[in-house]
Amino acid sequence: MDRIDAMRVFTRVLERRSFTLAAKDLDLPRSTVTDAIKKIEHKLGVRLLERTTRQVTPTLDGEDFYHRCLSIISDVEDAESTFSGHSPKGLLRVDVHGTLARHFLLPALPTFLSRYPDIELYMSEGDQLVDLVREGIDCVLRVGKPQAEDLVAREITQLNEATLAAPSYLEKFGTPHHPDDIATHKMIGFRTTGSRTPMPLEFMMGGKIITQKPTTSLMVNSAETLISAAKMSLGIIQAPKYHVEKELANGELVELIPNHPPSPSPVCILYPRNRTHSPRVKVFIEWLESLSF
Repeated sequence: MDRIDAMRVFTRVLERRSFTLAAKDLDLPRSTVTDAIKKIEHKLGVRLLERTTRQVTPTLDGEDFYHRCLSIISDVEDAESTFSGHSPKGLLRVDVHGTLARHFLLPALPTFLSRYPDIELYMSEGDQLVDLVREGIDCVLRVGKPQAEDLVAREITQLNEATLAAPSYLEKFGTPHHPDDIATHKMIGFRTTGSRTPMPLEFMMGGKIITQKPTTSLMVNSAETLISAAKMSLGIIQAPKYHVEKELANGELVELIPNHPPSPSPVCILYPRNRTHSPRVKVFIEWLESLSF
């Protein structure tokens, strides 16, 4: 194993906090991973990792060496990609909200994988902002702009939203024609991860956002459940238009107050600052930006 490969092994062990998980990620025997770390420590003459029965943690020297390794690996991969004419290769781990993945990414993935046949893509689904480094994830795609100092957030598009209700709900409670009419209605509240209260309903008026928070009949934290509850006439909701195309087309849901829609929701790609120059992440982001959301 050459020095660069040994550095890759070391960085993965530190990120995963486990020799076993790092070996699995890299498709190497655990003994090979253990030997590689021992050889690095012997060559440097310092202890880089503290081992316990439950977890592996870096020493101060280990933290410093880790960041130097990331810089070196990034430079090497970038140089190889630039001067060899070879396309990026290796494992790319991406975490995506399930609805976005199925609606936008999966239909276009054959083109990406054909263009970059040496990239092995692992796509997990989630709606929380995972610890990218600890989980070994290269980047995540999320709706909204999560705040995280150790991550780069790059907006790639915006999703148009709509205010919606079922026809049977409107027959019973009437149809609102202005944001002020919403106050007498019921809404199905959507609660984001980590929040104890539902998001208010938003409306754009004169270039400004106004909010309404009518009586909440139900609170959910799943987009699928939100839409299903709306179809069952449990209240008014706001959701991305792409997510309710079928329901709008077949009349299960009706768009309300279209002249004052909710503000668009940004879609952002987030990745660790230390992976900004990874060729795999770079081409994936470029591909995302080329999609029609």
